Amino acid sequence: MKKHSIRHFSLFFFHFSCIITAMMMVTSCGVYRNYDRPSDLQTDGLYGNAQVGNSEQSLGAKAWREFFTDPQLQSLIERGLAQSVSTRQLDLQIQEAQEYLKCSKLAYVPSLAIAPQGQLSSFDWSKPLKFYTVPLSASWQIGSIGSLRNAKKSAEVGVEQVKVARQAVQQALVANIANIYYSLCMLDAEVAISEQTAKNWRESVELTKKLMAAGRSNKAAVAQSEANCLSVEANLLDMKEAVIEAENALCTILGEAPHHIERASLASFQAPAAVETGVPLALLQNRPDVRQAELQLASKFYAVNSAKAAFYPALTLSGTLGFTNNGSSVELSPGKWIWNALGQLAQPIFQNGRLRAQKRVAEMQQEEAKMAFQQSLIAAGNEVNTALVKLQTASQKQALIDGQIQALTDAVQATEALYKDNVSRQVNYLNVLTAQTGLLSAQLGQLANRYAIISATIELYQALGGGSLMND
Repeated sequence: MKKHSIRHFSLFFFHFSCIITAMMMVTSCGVYRNYDRPSDLQTDGLYGNAQVGNSEQSLGAKAWREFFTDPQLQSLIERGLAQSVSTRQLDLQIQEAQEYLKCSKLAYVPSLAIAPQGQLSSFDWSKPLKFYTVPLSASWQIGSIGSLRNAKKSAEVGVEQVKVARQAVQQALVANIANIYYSLCMLDAEVAISEQTAKNWRESVELTKKLMAAGRSNKAAVAQSEANCLSVEANLLDMKEAVIEAENALCTILGEAPHHIERASLASFQAPAAVETGVPLALLQNRPDVRQAELQLASKFYAVNSAKAAFYPALTLSGTLGFTNNGSSVELSPGKWIWNALGQLAQPIFQNGRLRAQKRVAEMQQEEAKMAFQQSLIAAGNEVNTALVKLQTASQKQALIDGQIQALTDAVQATEALYKDNVSRQVNYLNVLTAQTGLLSAQLGQLANRYAIISATIELYQALGGGSLMND
């Protein structure tokens, strides 16, 4: 009896579900389509006039360890990635999204429940009879055709979206640490130049005093030299303060208490000999914001599928199987086997236009997401072009600034020599001061331009999606 009942119960579920599911799949294949990238995206000229090379050699395809070769910087980036609160929070959000995905996958599985019941029954205060029922209930809510599948696909997209968000945080973290690190290197070089300049000008003050004592200079020249020396020393204090502020900013990113940051020189950065930007659509593989925009489009695609699926029947299978002792004195001995099975197919007929409105809204949202995706491509291309222009401009300026430094160095040496000899009496201390001030300004400008090259290269690396891959 028991085996016979269970067999009938199982066969009913199997046959009914197979027939109904097959019928609905034949009539609703459209809701089972997977997302494909739109073929009408505009990608021509995405980088403007920028260089376009092999995507496999793209700057953005390099892992950050390949791009940043300074061991001290690598150590800082590793610490930043390991200790960042934002990345750890997103790691937990990835796990949360994966759990939601598991739930959507398990929606395909029937639910089972056991609900034992006990009852006492007595007539005219006689000895009560004991009734026990131990039913096992099963329910399988297949839902409208394709709804569960599209919900699962949407959950998969949700997991990817959180992963991409983490990659965006990692990319920004890598770029920020590198920028602050090299700004510290630049400040170190500026401090060194200013310290040497202040030392030279203190010596110049003493020399001017001696020349005044010998009658070959005047008090005005001494005062000018002292004022200029004090100005350099004041600026030097500002630079040292800026160093501490930059170190503290980097420590904040690392999640560490304020401390000195070990670092190399500005020359430690080795820019790539040739910058390959990669073909335009290679941006899709690396840039988190572009990938996020496409994932949003994919999510809206599956929302449209779900809206279409709502027009199809909803299938629910349920049943119970159990036994009762039927008042027998042997309480756990099955007196009667009880089973029932129910198949319910609900087809929406009139929903006051709600389903059609939901479908139209979903389609409009999909179109909005497509436009946002296209705009993200344009914005990414513009960022690449801007970074390339910055890099090219700073690189071209470097040779000019180097020549300017050499010319000003010669001018300072010549005016100082003439001032010391004072043979022609055509060179006063104002000439020396002007030459020295011009040299210092040019030297600081030279450092700023070197940093601009590094910063533009990092900006280009980031614009191409570099530093965002989780396995970097």
